[in-house]
This record gives sequence, structure tokens and C-alpha cells, in this order.
Amino acid sequence: MADLAELGRLVETLGYDVVATISQRRAALGAAAVLGRGKLRELAAYTGGEGEIGSSAPQRKDKARLRWEAEQREAEEGGEGDLDEGEGEVDEGEAYEGEEGDEEGAEGVPVADRQATLVAIDHDVSPSQLRNLERATGTQVLDRTGVIIEIFHRHARSREAKLQVEIARLSYVAPRLRESPGTSERQRGKGAGESALELDRRRIRDRIAELREELAAVQRDHSVRRTLRRDARRVALVGYTNAGKSSLMRALTASEVLVADKLFATLDTTVRALQPEAKPRILVSDTVGFIKKLPHDLVASFRSTLDEALEASLLLFVADVSDPMYEEQLTVTRSVLGEIGAVDIPSLLLLNKVDRLTPLQREALQQEHPEAVMLSAKDPADVAALRDRIVAFFEASMVEGELVLPYGKQSLIGEIYENARVMEETYDEQGGKFRLRAHPTALDRLRSLLLK
Repeated sequence: MADLAELGRLVETLGYDVVATISQRRAALGAAAVLGRGKLRELAAYTGGEGEIGSSAPQRKDKARLRWEAEQREAEEGGEGDLDEGEGEVDEGEAYEGEEGDEEGAEGVPVADRQATLVAIDHDVSPSQLRNLERATGTQVLDRTGVIIEIFHRHARSREAKLQVEIARLSYVAPRLRESPGTSERQRGKGAGESALELDRRRIRDRIAELREELAAVQRDHSVRRTLRRDARRVALVGYTNAGKSSLMRALTASEVLVADKLFATLDTTVRALQPEAKPRILVSDTVGFIKKLPHDLVASFRSTLDEALEASLLLFVADVSDPMYEEQLTVTRSVLGEIGAVDIPSLLLLNKVDRLTPLQREALQQEHPEAVMLSAKDPADVAALRDRIVAFFEASMVEGELVLPYGKQSLIGEIYENARVMEETYDEQGGKFRLRAHPTALDRLRSLLLK
């Protein structure tokens, strides 16, 4: 039931209240409408639907039937004869197979007081299953992927995030388009020979191609900025959605990033300097949160955003330990990072929101994860200790060195202070002499600049 609870939080993020939950134990999803006949009717009771799939397919009529219908019309003096509804095939006649396990049902108050306007399914379902569910319930139906994409669509703020989400949304919508009644005739003009459905799908493909070109241009600009930061010491906050990454980002960098108790409140990568500022500077990135069954189209679309994690020197895995499912959420985070090739980057586990635990729970947690940092993003002392831990990580890889900066190259003094921590600075007839600590690659780069 943990998955249903998470689905409930997803739909609440969309602004809905959860009226009821319905579950059914089955060996596999029903081929036609996910649920069995009894559960489908139970679900429809909450939405005001009929609980029957019926069929939206046009009826096949042979000459004998057409002749019979004509005779009926004549007998009724021009009145139209009614055809039986629900005739025709639905998912190859496999609408209600495997209907066992109806012991788990709806929870809550009487149905009359709880009319539902949206049905969310905690599975990825086929376009035909989605249509069948909508016919049976008489209301909008979204599968898990549809819910997540809709949340991303509403929360996207930057141009890059909006492009990424729109590509994923159109890729999701295209196979779910269906012909409207009476629109199967061929089109004229451009696209002649295409049905309305085929024309809509072609337009979507063309639009996706345009969006990809625009996204590539935006990402090239971001790639240039990342190149300029390649020698900077970089930390990336990664973790399950709503684990507290943005709260930690705000606390570590004294920035005004969005903090909200919602799933996927952050979709845009934010980069800020660690505060109080370290020498050389350390950059902290807040990344999009992960979730179980994150749609592959979204993973692909947000690849550029996730590159902040891929290019970091240190990953901070943030886990909400007040959530009973935090271990599973950590597994999901590591799995997604594995997909983008970030598993070998040094990391530090942050067990966040420990202020919500009892002393006994905290002690047990420390024994289970002795290498982890236990903290609350709301506790300044915990945040200061984490900052010291981050600085110490980078200090461990720094080496001491000396540079002589001729008077003719004093313009490079900013580069020295930007990429190294100056221990001592003196001047003589040759120029400035600097004793400093820096990462070996940064020290080599500074020496190469002096030789130019």
C-alpha cells in the first residue's frame, strides 16, 4: 500500500483530494481495463460512471442488416431505430479475465458524498486500457506516468525545463490520441491521404522535432557555462523528491531557492556558492528529485539537468529518514544515477529530518549507517557541521605549491584567488610570490597560464 500512498501524494500535488483508494490482487493487470468486473463497478460508483466498458468502435454492418434497418425505419414512419449499445469487440474479448481477490475495496464514507473527478492508476497502462477505464468511469483517467508528467508540466519554470517537459508530454500523448466520431474521412490539401488522427500524430512528431532543436540550443549555452565551471569544486544534492534537498540548498548557500512540501517542487537546476564562502569557492547544485518508475522520456529529457550530478566532484545523497520507505527511495536514487553513469562519483549519505525521530530511533539509525551524516536542514549547527565536512573533503585532495606572478601578469591574481587558497603572499623585484593550497589540476592550470 506504500505505492498507493505515494500516488496519493502525487495527485495531491496536482491539487486533488483523495476520495478513496481501490486495490485488487491479481496475477496480472486486466487486459481490457486493469481491474476485474466487480472492482470496475465499485470504482465507477465513486465517479458516477456505468462501470461497463462498452465500445466506441463503429459497428460493422452487412447488407442484410442495412436492409433490415431500412425496413424498421419505414415501419416506424421515418423514426430512427436504436442500435444496441456495447456491441463490437473490446480488447479481443478479454475484458474481464482473472477476476479474483475482490476482498480489498474502497475505503471511506458513503459514495454519494465522495464524487470523484479524476481516477489515477498506480501503473503504466496502455492507451486502450486508458480509454476503456474512461468509458467505464465516465471521468478523466491518468496512469502513473501521466500524473508525473502533468506535475512536471505545471512546475516547470525555466525555458529549458518547459522544453524538456513538453517533449515528454507530447511523446506520452501521441500514442494515446484517438479518432473522434465522424472524423475518419481523408483530409484535403497538405497531408492529403491522411486521416485526422494521422495528421495530428504527424504534427506532434514535427513539433517534437522543433522542440528538440530549440532544447539543443539552450543546452549548448548551459554547456558553455558548465565548461567555465569545470575547474570549480562542485557538489550536487541528489535524492528522492521531497527529501529536503532544496531546504539544505537554502541553508548551505544562504540563497532564496524555492522550498515547498510538494513532490517535484524543484525542476530547474540551481547553482550557488557555499556560504560562508570557502577559498577556493565551492559550488552547490540542487537537482530534480527522483521517484520510483520515473518515466524514461523524462529521464532522457532531463539528461542535461542531471549532468550537474554527473560532473560533480561530490554527490550528497539526501534521504528523508522520517519516511518509512527511505531505504527503497535511496535505491531508486542510486538506480537513476546508474542510468546516467554517475555511480563512481564520491558520495556522502545525508540522513535528513532526524528532528522528527525519537532518541532511540536516531541511535538505531546511527548504528545502521555509521558513515552517514545525521542532520536536520532546520538546525544551523547541523548545517555548519555539514559545511565543514564538505570543505574537509576537498581539503584532502589539495596540495601545497608556489607560484611567482610577474608584475606584467598581475591580471591573473584573480585567477589565483579563485582557484586556490593563498597561505602567504610576498613581493620582490621579480613580482608576487604565492604559497598556496590547491587541487593538483587547478595548480597545473595556473602554472600553464603563467607560461603563456
